[in-house]
Amino acid sequence: MKEVYKEERPWGGFEQFTHNEISTVKILTIQEGEQPSVQLHHKREELWKVIQGQGKVLVGDTWKDVAVGDEIFLPKETIHTVTGVGGKIKVLEISFGDFDENDIERLEDKYGRADK
Repeated sequence: MKEVYKEERPWGGFEQFTHNEISTVKILTIQEGEQPSVQLHHKREELWKVIQGQGKVLVGDTWKDVAVGDEIFLPKETIHTVTGVGGKIKVLEISFGDFDENDIERLEDKYGRADK
């Protein structure tokens, strides 16, 4: 599992998410009651950090409650999705590996985009 490196300094501290590696960074905004596809990726792994709001995250076959500060690591080929609860949720997503938006296998999708 990728660990977030943390270091304390006299003025506070920092969290380091990547170090000398290729990555793609996005912020996902999911409205309350909405969710991206239940999906997996074959060519990349992801580290998610909740930066606003609260919600539920599906990892494998387990739903977890999440809130600001929670981190979730998603190895390649791990089923996952997220939904906002009590408002929208924002998630910092850092992808490691060969990033391609087409590397999404949609297993379920409420918007009719599931792979057949």
